[in-house]
Parts: sequence; structure tokens; C-alpha cells
Amino acid sequence: MYNGLFNFSEDLHVHPELAEAYDISEDGLTYTFKIKEGVYLHDDQAFENGRGREVIAEDFVYTYKRLLDSRVKAKGAWVFADKVKRGPNGALANDWIVALDKYRIKITLSRRFPAFLQILAMPFTKVIPKEAEQKYGLDFRKHPVGTGPFMLKYWREKERLILIKNPRYWKRDIKNRPLPYIDAVEALFNEDKAKAFLDFEKGFLDFLTNIPIAQLPRVLNKNGSTRLDFKSKYGIEKKPYILTEYIGFLLEGTDQKTNPLLNLKVRKALSYAINREYLLSTIRNGLGTPGKHGYIPDAISSYDAKYIDGYTYNIKKAQKLLQGAGYPLGRGFPEITLNTYNTDKALCTFLQKQWSQNLGIKVKVVANQFATHKDKVDQGKARFFRGSWRADYPDAENFLAMFYSKNEAPAGPNKTRFKDATFDKLFVESQETDNTFTRYGNYHAMDQLIIDKVPVIVLYYDEVVNLRQKNITGLKTNTMNTLILEKADIKK
Repeated sequence: MYNGLFNFSEDLHVHPELAEAYDISEDGLTYTFKIKEGVYLHDDQAFENGRGREVIAEDFVYTYKRLLDSRVKAKGAWVFADKVKRGPNGALANDWIVALDKYRIKITLSRRFPAFLQILAMPFTKVIPKEAEQKYGLDFRKHPVGTGPFMLKYWREKERLILIKNPRYWKRDIKNRPLPYIDAVEALFNEDKAKAFLDFEKGFLDFLTNIPIAQLPRVLNKNGSTRLDFKSKYGIEKKPYILTEYIGFLLEGTDQKTNPLLNLKVRKALSYAINREYLLSTIRNGLGTPGKHGYIPDAISSYDAKYIDGYTYNIKKAQKLLQGAGYPLGRGFPEITLNTYNTDKALCTFLQKQWSQNLGIKVKVVANQFATHKDKVDQGKARFFRGSWRADYPDAENFLAMFYSKNEAPAGPNKTRFKDATFDKLFVESQETDNTFTRYGNYHAMDQLIIDKVPVIVLYYDEVVNLRQKNITGLKTNTMNTLILEKADIKK
């Protein structure tokens, strides 16, 4: 329903969308954008005579400033808060974003941030008109008004959503045909994943994402390849997903006797004792990539396995490390509690068995509702916990920010409370350079530090499986699993 200055392609490269041209100053602090002319907002009663008007520079000024308006309490405020220009007293500068004329805007940052164009491709930064918020107030979220290929027709939360074609959409295909091709989209929100899978097989659904674990054997072989009988009936897309699954340690305190998880050798032993390939084949029918090469997943452009020495399955090395920590074959090691959430208990039970059989370590698995688990971890009340991180934007910086000391939870994403001066120095340096080779070099060095210091045990990098009926064409997703519907069509 919306467009922004930029968007992500299928391979997660940033491409101009409503930005017709742009310029970045030599110091990396000033961004100037020329927006496309002749792009119109959806027809809506918020406008005079119900007719959507042309998008202008002031709309972006309104949209972006709204994100940082304390009265709005926008969840996306963080995308600009620590990046844009501020005054001497630390307060937000009034001119951090200005409209230079009808179609040009200028944004000034407080510090260089190489991934800023990726920020401008995020959903938070899609353009909206002030008229809609002024008319609908708190009901604004139920009356979305954008410039995208579809408009909202009907929405019953957690049940059903219907979008209809925007007849004034500004994009055309390479043959100059107007987009989108289809007239409407219906999305069904079904908490019963098994029923959704059955509905897809019966032909009631054209597309299905997030295949339930219990149904994966119907679609995939144990090695992760697609079953031929299923592939002959349906279109199947299996691709990397920018998500890393891990086990985390709370690195607060110094008493290793009462908390042996603070011992580096113990954390390394726990990592070496996991057979990640067997985990994926047993629990997930081969869906995912073993996390043996750092915290940054293989779907990120800077990922390169040859630069990171990670953890492979090595029982002898694990046992030797545990002995060096003072616990030969687990003798004298106290029972530890692994906190997880209800839907992921099977994976943690697998790990529990691995650590018991290979190291003699007893682990108690405690599962809670996801919200309870998350709050417990954020508040530092879990020493040993299940976690995952999906990138907000496709740059390694977003993953590595989890270990920057100034990002400590609960306010920030550093849930392990990891602190390392070398890591912090590399993290800051990577944001102060436009040289891709230098930045990627810093990323690799930081990733290796995470492997060496073990604030987390990387389990696997996720993959996603999407299913579609054979008569559906042009339906695309990217590695953030965003559904791209502009060119979706149905064969006659």
C-alpha cells in the first residue's frame, strides 16, 4: 500500500523508488533527494472531493518528523533517533530534514551512517499524507493512505484483509503496461498452521508462507531438498532468510563457581558439543544452514565463510575444554536452566540431550509464552536463553549492534550484556567509513570476536519455504520474506 524513497530488490540491494535522483555529501552527513513528479496518493475521503493529490517533498518531511514526534510514540523512531542532526545541547535540530522546493528534500545526519539508504527502504519510512492522520486521528492505522499498487478495502484484524488495485498507480512494466496486474488480494490470518496447509492443498489458497514444522516432511527430504512428488504439484520457493538462531549467555558477574557459564571454556565446550547438521535434519527436515561461520547469516552480502573460524561438531575438543574448566566429563557441574518459549521446546530438548550425552552436563528446559520469555531475557533474568535475530535492514551492522556495549538491553538489543573494547572500536570505525572493503573487514573481525568470546552459540541461519499454486506467476519474495505483489498474475 505504500512506497518510500527506496525499496529492497529480491536480493536485498537498495534501489530508488520515489527517489528520482540523490546526492551524498563527501563527509557522508548530508543527503539530498529529488522525488518523482506525478505520483499520486490513494483516493480517500481525507482529501477534497475524495481525490488523492500529488506527493510532494513536504510529505516526506511530515512523515519523517512524525516518526520522532514524542506524542506519536512511533515504534520506528529508532531508525532516525540516533542518526540525524542534533543541536549543541543534544536536542533534535529543527532543520535535520527540510524541503528545498516542491520536489527536493535534504536530510542531515549527526554522524556518518553507511547503511542510511537501507533505512530509507524500511516500512517505517514509507510516505504518508498529513490529511489522513488529521481526519482519522487514532483510527489512522485502519485507514491507510499511501501511493502503493494496492488500497485497503476491508480488514478484520487477525482474520481477513482485502486489498484492491490502485487505478492511479505510477509504475509500469517493461512493455509499458500499468501495474499491478491483478485486481485484488485477499490475505487470511490463520493461527492454525496445519489447517492453512490443508487449505492450500485443497486449492483454497494461492500462496502459503511459514510452513508448520510438522508438515515439513511432506515438502522436504531430510537433507533439505524438495520432495519430487510435492514439486510436481506446486510451485516451491526455498531461500535464505536473514535470521540467525542462537543460544545466549548473560555475561554479568564474575563468580564462575556459582555461574560456570561465565567460564569461556565452558561456553566453547557447549558450542563444540552440538551436531548442527543433525539438529537441522532431525528438527527441521534440513531447513536452514548450520551456523558454523559466525553470527552474521549467509543471506547478508558481507557474509564470507572463509574469514570466520567457527564451531564444528567435535566431542573430543568439547570434553577437553570442559576438563580444562575443572569439570571432567561434567563431574561437579551444577544443573543449569535453559529458558525458551513454548513453540521452540523441541529444539531445546534436542540440545539438552546433546549436552547430557556428550559432556555429562544436566540442563533443565523451562518454556514460557514468547512475550514472557522475551521480557525475562530483556530484563536480565535469564542466564541461559534461546534467542533469534532477524535483521531490520540487510546490513551486517544490524546484527553486530547486538553486541555493542552501548546497546545494552532492555533499551537496546544487547541481551547478553557483552562488553569488549576492541569490538566497540571496530563497530564505531565501521560506521565512519564509506570504504566497503574496510567496513567488511571490520565486520569479519567483529564476527570472529563474537565466535572467540562466545556471548552466543550460533545454531543455524534460517531459511524460508513458500508455496504457490502452479497457475500463479510473477509472485516474488526477498530474503526478508517480504511479499512483492506488483507483478503477480493468474494464468487464464
